[in-house]
Amino acid sequence: MENKEKAMVVRQNPGISRDAIKYIAMLTMFINHAANALVPAESPWFEVLTDIGYFTAVTMCFFLVEGYQYTHSRKNYALRLLIFALISQVPYVMALQFGMLNMLFTLFFCFLILHVRHRVSNGFARNLLVVLLVFVTLFCDWSLLAAIYTILFDRAAGDKRKQAVSFGIAALLFGLLNWMSYALQMAPLPALGHAVLSCIGIGVSGIVVLNFYNGKKGKRSGRFSKWFFYIFYPAHLFVLWLIRLGLGV
Repeated sequence: MENKEKAMVVRQNPGISRDAIKYIAMLTMFINHAANALVPAESPWFEVLTDIGYFTAVTMCFFLVEGYQYTHSRKNYALRLLIFALISQVPYVMALQFGMLNMLFTLFFCFLILHVRHRVSNGFARNLLVVLLVFVTLFCDWSLLAAIYTILFDRAAGDKRKQAVSFGIAALLFGLLNWMSYALQMAPLPALGHAVLSCIGIGVSGIVVLNFYNGKKGKRSGRFSKWFFYIFYPAHLFVLWLIRLGLGV
């Protein structure tokens, strides 16, 4: 009887699928990018909207690790990341005015880091290649941080306690770097407040993934969801670029 009741609870509380969390991540990314493209940096809304978007990168790094483990073809996975990274680069630069490689390039290099960690048996060669790939991410969006997040989640794979620690380290590291940046513009205490607020997105990601993610891809997941996540990235950047052109900003 007790087992039946437990099963009923599981059916009634199915949690959130991977695809659903990714859709949330796409939304928060769009909010962040819209702020960077269209909202003046001096506006109080700029910080609020960009902070919301910090949910996305750490979430995508977590699912990149999962994707590497469960994908049917790692070669095709890597090729999709690279192809859409190339497609996205011009819209990325024009929409956001960032002079670096876009986030899909970052995820591509993080995917290579995972591949090296899992497939290169020689310890020296493995560590050297990982360091080189981490260095390459310095020229990408979420430079260095995304690579560190990916390594943390890879080391913590399958262990919720370690995953929670990894999310905590991710938030602390991001907060520390932001505090150092804000401290150049204001007094240390207000800078600390801004840095703490910037960590909320990462904290929320950890709460959602660790407490509500049901470990499933999604009931209606298929080719649409698979390709939507790739197509949305260059498409939303292209739209923001057109809006900037229309507004003359």
